[in-house]
Amino acid sequence: MPVIAMTQEMGSLAKDVALELTAAMNLAVMRHEVVDHVAGKMHVSTSLINRLREGKAGLIERAKTDTERLALYTAEEVFELANKGNVVLRGWGATCLLRPVPHVLTVRITRSFHKRVEWLMNHLETDDRDFAESEIRRSDHAHATRMHQLFGVTWGDPVLYDLVLNTDRLSVHSCVEQIRQLSQRPEFQESEASRQLLANMTLASRVRSALKDNETTEEVNITIEAQKGRVILKGIVVNAHEQAEVEKVASLVSGVVGVENRLRLMTSSRLFTSSKT
Repeated sequence: MPVIAMTQEMGSLAKDVALELTAAMNLAVMRHEVVDHVAGKMHVSTSLINRLREGKAGLIERAKTDTERLALYTAEEVFELANKGNVVLRGWGATCLLRPVPHVLTVRITRSFHKRVEWLMNHLETDDRDFAESEIRRSDHAHATRMHQLFGVTWGDPVLYDLVLNTDRLSVHSCVEQIRQLSQRPEFQESEASRQLLANMTLASRVRSALKDNETTEEVNITIEAQKGRVILKGIVVNAHEQAEVEKVASLVSGVVGVENRLRLMTSSRLFTSSKT
């Protein structure tokens, strides 16, 4: 069940490559359902999620948005789709999120800046080159900032990808053939170990989202590990009630068959009474 994670770079023809790839390999493609699901969980409009992703959200919108919640819900959607297999995931940080999984092929589709500007001008049917250039730069800045904030990486670093394709020199069809051939190589075939790793990552992501959804545990910052349905909770919580609530929430998540609670309670600070004058 191939899983291919691709970058989303405005004007690079990555969308064209993804669409032809899905047809050639009979794969699904991550569509607007992700935006709908994330927006629904956050109780905001899909247009706001799109503006945040594209770097078009205003200062007040950015200030009011819980970016941590957005990142958690996005990651959960990516893992859930990847866990089903037979899919092309474009954007949403999928290349970084799924990088640890051996059978996931990560691809960057890129193109020279001036070609991307020309593409946007044609797409918008405008001759305003300055506007097109500013839009491309804004989009690039938004993607680079988000990747650095979420994953601590430099967007576009070739080391992050298994394959980098330049549509200045390669046609969309040639890109598709390169991806298709590489996806069939032994290095990118599923194994029991790689399937289990992805399943573990998916389950851990579900637990993180569930904790964020719960009013009692939404501020908890702990480490979550999953292994074949068993979840291990590590870190420090405020008190015994919070410790019990975290375990309870985790135990109710779909796919969890057991919880090992290694959470520790925060040590109470010694209180010193002030001397009276």
